[in-house]
Amino acid sequence: MILQSLLLIAGLLLLIKGAGWLVENSSAFARKKKISDLAIGLTIVAFGTSAPELVVNAVAAYQGHEEIVFANVIGSNNFNLLFILGVAGLISPLLVQQTTVWKEIPISLLAAVVLFFLVNNFFVDQEGSLSRWDALVLISFFLAFLFYVYKQLKDVPSASPGLEKEKSNTRIFGFIILGLAGLILGGRLVVESAMQIAGTLGVSEKIIGITIVAAGTSLPELATSVIAAFKKNNDIAVGNIIGSNIFNIFFILGLSALVRPIGYNAVFNNDLFLLFGGTALLFLFMFLGGKRRLERWEAGVLLLIYLVYTTYLVLKEI
Repeated sequence: MILQSLLLIAGLLLLIKGAGWLVENSSAFARKKKISDLAIGLTIVAFGTSAPELVVNAVAAYQGHEEIVFANVIGSNNFNLLFILGVAGLISPLLVQQTTVWKEIPISLLAAVVLFFLVNNFFVDQEGSLSRWDALVLISFFLAFLFYVYKQLKDVPSASPGLEKEKSNTRIFGFIILGLAGLILGGRLVVESAMQIAGTLGVSEKIIGITIVAAGTSLPELATSVIAAFKKNNDIAVGNIIGSNIFNIFFILGLSALVRPIGYNAVFNNDLFLLFGGTALLFLFMFLGGKRRLERWEAGVLLLIYLVYTTYLVLKEI
């Protein structure tokens, strides 16, 4: 048990460090090519902070650990929305851009609704699953989201190269390769050690995936949003979370199901309902006071909902 726990921690550290190297050096290369900071944030940073979920899910899907696949993504999205935004909003009230309120938050809710209908197979006579056809639907939505991002960025000025000019391309690509290697190795360690811990404790893969694995793979988003909140960079603090939740469902689950069709356990519907409710509540909070701002008390409500629900899940397993 101790060895498995240490391997899980080592895997999570490799995921975080690998994602950090990938983001930092991909961003450096993009700035050398005079790509805007906003474009980098919505693409490279969004991908990098979601890379741990991506790798863990690809490994879990390939090895047939279906509950880990859904627990990681749905659990990460709830952790992002309720815990991370809750903590960030307690640090500093978060003013949200109008486009985020009217477009990105509704898109993140749409992603959860689309997933709910796909996995429950309401229109076909078979058990819940995420097939390769469903995966293509999710990927199509993801491509549409990328097109939306592209349209948003057309008039954004490019970034100045800055200090990135001092980094050689060899050094940049060397760290990108190291980052990818860290992600791959870390992903395998997380999945295998999580399975062994679940077996030792006699609990389901779901509870390990939706708590330890989901929170662990969301640590890059936590670090990004908390630092942004301290610096009062509201766009990054909120945009990082909403963008990551869209990315997780449309791209990561879509890619996971392309690797191998995934059976769905309807017990995850409760977690999807939490995601619906949390996203709708965040949208409602944007209109209280008419300021498009997440106040500290509202952030506290989000955090409390997460802590109560997670405590309930754990107590059910004991």
